[in-house]
Amino acid sequence: MRSILVPVDGSGCSDQAVQEVIATVEKSGPLDIHLINVQPPIFSEPSLIYLPQDKLDTFYFDQGQRALASAQKLLKDAGLAFTVHRAVGSIADTIVAKAHELGADSIVMGTHGRGKVSEMLLGSVCLRVVHLSDIPVTVVRGRLNPDFGGRIGIA
Repeated sequence: MRSILVPVDGSGCSDQAVQEVIATVEKSGPLDIHLINVQPPIFSEPSLIYLPQDKLDTFYFDQGQRALASAQKLLKDAGLAFTVHRAVGSIADTIVAKAHELGADSIVMGTHGRGKVSEMLLGSVCLRVVHLSDIPVTVVRGRLNPDFGGRIGIA
């Protein structure tokens, strides 16, 4: 059975990636589906502030739980089995490492599609995963929704 890793962050874009996986299962048959949420470390320097490790672990778990909730609901509603993974670290590097650890055949992830300027200024987890990964990465772009205030909004 093919194995697929789906990084999720609780956004509509990651939900669209999950919906793409559901559609793939309906068209092509079963997949071994793995969801992952990676939380960035809160502090870059542990010496700047001290928090007990159990409080940090609880914080990371709660943040991950919130980020995974909608993806889990979509897969449960579709009647699909899946495995959940949580991690803390560099997001793109951790996603690619987990894909290798699992022997995943591909990664399917959503992107906000904010554009080239934002990617240059802010960086893009999706873009970094594409560059780091030696396994196929399917990028599901978020839908553009008009914001009748004169701007374009991303779902």
